[in-house]
Amino acid sequence: MITAKPVTKTLDKGAKSFTLSIPEMSFKEGVIYALIGANGSGKSTYGKLLLQELKPQAGYMAQKSYAFNMSVEKNIMVNSANSIEDRQKCAYLMDKLKLAAIANRNAKAVSGGENARMALARIMMKDYRLLILDEATAAMDQESTLASEHLIKEYCQKHKCSIILITHSLAQAKRLADEVIFIDNGRLIEMGPSEMLLGNPKKEETKRYIEFYGY
Repeated sequence: MITAKPVTKTLDKGAKSFTLSIPEMSFKEGVIYALIGANGSGKSTYGKLLLQELKPQAGYMAQKSYAFNMSVEKNIMVNSANSIEDRQKCAYLMDKLKLAAIANRNAKAVSGGENARMALARIMMKDYRLLILDEATAAMDQESTLASEHLIKEYCQKHKCSIILITHSLAQAKRLADEVIFIDNGRLIEMGPSEMLLGNPKKEETKRYIEFYGY
C-alpha cells in the first residue's frame, strides 16, 4: 500500500482558476486506477505532484513523450545498466510493442505513436511501486493501444505495483482499471470499483460526465 499526503494547490488556467484539493489517498499493490475527468480538471497536475512526493518509488510517463537524439533501442535503455538482463527485457518490450524493426532508427525520426510506445518501454525497464501513466496511449492506433494495455496489466501483476492511468477514454478505463477515480475542477468527486462507478455512479457530477463522454 502506498499512501499519498493530501494535496492543495492553486491552478491558474487563465480565465479558469481553481484549487486542486485532493484528500489523503492510498493505492493498493497490484491494482490499476484510472484517473478520469474533463480537460483542465487537474488530473495531470495531481500525477506530477504524486511523483514529486513519492520519488524514487514512483515513475511517470508524461503526455508528451521525450525522445533523446539516439536510436530507439538506446532511448529505451537510457536509464538501464546495460546488463544481460536489461538487454533481454528491452528486446522483450520492443517485440511486444512492435519496435524491433525500428530499434536502430534515430528516435527523433519516429512517428508520434512509435514515440509513445518507446516511452512506455523505457519506463517499464525499471521496477516501481507506483507507476503514473498520463495519456500513455493517446497517440497510438488501436492495435498498439491494446498491446500496450496488455503490457500495463502484465507489469502491474508481475511487479505488484500500483498503477495510476490518467486517461480521457472511458472505454479504456473500463477495459483496464480495477478502480476509477473521478475528479472535477480539482476536487475528488467519486472513487470506486470500475464496473460500479462507470456503470452506476452515485454522484450527479459523475453521472453527467459519463453521459456526456459516453463509452
